[in-house]
Amino acid sequence: MHQDTWTLTISGATLDGATTTLGWTEFSALPRVDVLADHHCVSRQSSQDLVWSGVAARTVVQLAPPAADAPFIIAYAAYGYSSNVTVDDLLSGRSVFATHLDRKPLTPEHGWPVRLVMPHLYGWKGPKWVVSLEYLTAPQRGFWEQHGYHFTGDVWREERYAHQE
Repeated sequence: MHQDTWTLTISGATLDGATTTLGWTEFSALPRVDVLADHHCVSRQSSQDLVWSGVAARTVVQLAPPAADAPFIIAYAAYGYSSNVTVDDLLSGRSVFATHLDRKPLTPEHGWPVRLVMPHLYGWKGPKWVVSLEYLTAPQRGFWEQHGYHFTGDVWREERYAHQE
């Protein structure tokens, strides 16, 4: 994956029925934010006080909003990975399409060029190498949810595995 060919596509049940695609240049021109947050792994390991920098997820949603009857999203990433979240989770003031971690560009192992970060959810809910969002009118499970992980993944409720649902 290279920045010159990377795109973020927003499709599915959009408000206007259109698909929106942002190339690296358009994405990089959007306003930037810094989010101070912990990162929680389902394995009970946490990294504290990380600074994630990038584009607020709200900004992306405002560019291509969902239809009124589309409260769900599947975020797709390179290498076949996907994660389900709600539009409300994506609209959290701390959700960010991160390009930097602790003021340094993301490394490939941490999701370069763009990683979705939603600090109130476990790390698997925010895919590394994110390339598209699809708005949905009905829930659909992402990669890890198909393999027994919790549908929501709320850190503070310790929603790790599907048997908790």
